[in-house]
Amino acid sequence: MTSSGDGAPAGHRAGFACFIGRPNVGKSTLMNALVGTKVAITSSRPQTTRRAIRGIVHRPDAQLVVVDTPGLHKPRTLLGERLDSLVRSTLTEVDAIGFCVPADQPVGPGDKYIARELAGVRKTPVVAIVTKTDLAAPEQVAEQLLAVGRLGEFADIVPCSAVDGFQVGLVGDLLISHLPEGMPLYPEGDLTDEPEQVLIGELIREAALEGVRDELPHSIAVVVDEMAPREGRDDLVDVYAHLYVERSSQKGIIIGHKGSRLREVGAAARRQIEALLGTKVFLDLRVSVLKDWQRDPKQLRRLGFYD
Repeated sequence: MTSSGDGAPAGHRAGFACFIGRPNVGKSTLMNALVGTKVAITSSRPQTTRRAIRGIVHRPDAQLVVVDTPGLHKPRTLLGERLDSLVRSTLTEVDAIGFCVPADQPVGPGDKYIARELAGVRKTPVVAIVTKTDLAAPEQVAEQLLAVGRLGEFADIVPCSAVDGFQVGLVGDLLISHLPEGMPLYPEGDLTDEPEQVLIGELIREAALEGVRDELPHSIAVVVDEMAPREGRDDLVDVYAHLYVERSSQKGIIIGHKGSRLREVGAAARRQIEALLGTKVFLDLRVSVLKDWQRDPKQLRRLGFYD
């Protein structure tokens, strides 16, 4: 293969794309499918992604850095406002945008709101992605493709399913086609640029969200206080983490009867963390109440949600 003057193979493309959509339309699952491993948490609860997490797709002819953003929605709290401002700043910094709309739900006000926002991002090509085709009949998918086409002017419209792999590769191809030519941005083998402690905090939060009431997702934050190999052991990593909730009643939900639920959360999170780190893990979880942290700028900063 010939090489361009800067050392990259001729025609090699590299750049950033982000997924945008209302909460719970499959953005994180699609990013994980493209990258080939779990770099973003996925939950049946909407609004689980709290940061713009980057996953890196390596191909011989391209490197696609996918930024998975929180769902864009009408903010009700200071945290919501910070999440929305994070999404908007991401839109101006990427080379391509994937606008995700699920196949199994009618186009709604949230989708129209995002389409209007995207109409204002004139310079960046937008690929409309109809996700979750595994949950819809073929005729429903066809109708959704037409409905999405009516939302705006898109560079491409493509149906896919991250769950069964249908056209995930094509989504990657379409996003890559809009990237500039250039050198890889990250070393071969890197799958994310998120610090391990942030990823571990997200895995703990995902485990804590499974099977709990609807009011909890927005109210849980996780901070990894300390993480280090056990002294004298090269096969064990100690992880000490704090789960913060807003009310004592929520603390009770997470801990469960005599600590039963917290033990389940710990076991589920530990399995995921061990897979991520490739080593045995001792996980120590504590639960604390930080009253109304979502509305408190000082607490938001302390928990990693910056202005």
